[in-house]
Amino acid sequence: MTPSHPATRADLFAFFDTLGIDTTTTEHTPVFTVEEAKAIRAQLPGGHCKSLFLKGKKGGLCLLVALEDSEIRLNALAKYLNQGRFSFGKADIMMDLLGVTPGSVTPFGLINDKEQKLTVLLDHNMMAEDVLHYHPLKNDATTAIAPSDLLRFITACGHQAEILDLQRFDQDTPAAPHT
Repeated sequence: MTPSHPATRADLFAFFDTLGIDTTTTEHTPVFTVEEAKAIRAQLPGGHCKSLFLKGKKGGLCLLVALEDSEIRLNALAKYLNQGRFSFGKADIMMDLLGVTPGSVTPFGLINDKEQKLTVLLDHNMMAEDVLHYHPLKNDATTAIAPSDLLRFITACGHQAEILDLQRFDQDTPAAPHT
């Protein structure tokens, strides 16, 4: 798979199979916001998440994944990571690195970041859930995965996720990392 030919949903599921990771996927109409997702997922227990594709003023690229209702103080996080300020990454860069379009950002897109250009940040409250939910590369389905399996997937993609307590960040004092 190359940036011009990102992994498909079938590729993703085949990769899960090679890793021995069990997932469950529910098809639904495409959703583009957390609010839209809330309306269709009452039957899906567990942690529902949001994924943010961020670009630092100093050029760093991050994938931040947290529970959907998490408050994220981007300025404090950028300061902690020595990135100046964060903005949302551009759609073309997102497609090149994650193989997804806006509205479909997911940690499963790391299957496409072969050069490990992204810093992966996970909220520790999210990782305390029994089951986590993410789009399987497109926003017309939701895939459930165990947090331990998410970490195995991320590692198998060549990344080392940093687990942070996002609630402990304030505008002046970033939290210490949880790894």
